Amino acid sequence: MTQERRNPRSVDIDLFPTERILRIINAEDALVAGAVAAAIPEVAKVVDLAVQCIRNGGHIIYAGTGTSGRMAIVDAVECPPTFGTPPEWVQSVIAGGTKAFTQSIEGSEDDQAKAAADLRAKKLSKNDVVIGIAASGSTPYTLAALEFAKGKGAKTAALVCVENSTLSKIADFTICTAVGPEIIAGSTRMKAGTAQKLVLNMFSTTLMIRLGMTYSNWMINVGMTNHKLRTRGKNMLQEILGVKPEQAEKLVEASGSNLKVAVIMGATGCDRKEAEKQLAESNGNLRAVLGHLGSGRE
Repeated sequence: MTQERRNPRSVDIDLFPTERILRIINAEDALVAGAVAAAIPEVAKVVDLAVQCIRNGGHIIYAGTGTSGRMAIVDAVECPPTFGTPPEWVQSVIAGGTKAFTQSIEGSEDDQAKAAADLRAKKLSKNDVVIGIAASGSTPYTLAALEFAKGKGAKTAALVCVENSTLSKIADFTICTAVGPEIIAGSTRMKAGTAQKLVLNMFSTTLMIRLGMTYSNWMINVGMTNHKLRTRGKNMLQEILGVKPEQAEKLVEASGSNLKVAVIMGATGCDRKEAEKQLAESNGNLRAVLGHLGSGRE
């Protein structure tokens, strides 16, 4: 496997001074963005598939082990606070369970029966998408997860770092970020993990944009649950509507701290009930209600 090979650019790295070691690592990291860029067409296919699945009442479920599983958990748990989405939209399973997030449980990656059990608990349907994440594309837990998903009629995708992997032969779609051998042979928490983080960020963010969870590049669906987020919300209202701080504060109060509703009220002069009605009729998509208002376009 590519990740197990020695990297010729880091041979005898343990003999080098600290700054040279850091520069070698940084140079290898710089290769990751190019590998991810090459995979964008396949990422786009999986995003479009996921959009349809969510609209049909389905869910996105990441499956992985070790670093891959931890990257999956981080991406999944950050969707609700960032985009105001239901937690079931994007979920994750990791070999070894939640304990494996903070503690290495290496043997769990071979437990194929547990992979099936973890996904069985999700009650998969044909509207779901299961994305298996494994740098090598050969991890038993992740392979079993995709096999189980296919057996339930769910759509499947693989996020791997090597060509022609076993996982890609099972999946309906494959996202391959060929980052090459790691600085320390086999340490896939390095370039492979970075590539996974970049792809997952791209995937979930673009998914939420396509589902109308943003407005222009504003985090319009964020819940104003603390002082920082309330301030962010009021600042967005000022930018979108061109209102003063005190007007933004009044809109927040009048809307029940719902930013989308506040924008509609401020833009149209309607009351909260009417704004909520318009938003519901547009399936929560603020752009569908207001068009290019506040987008910064000419």
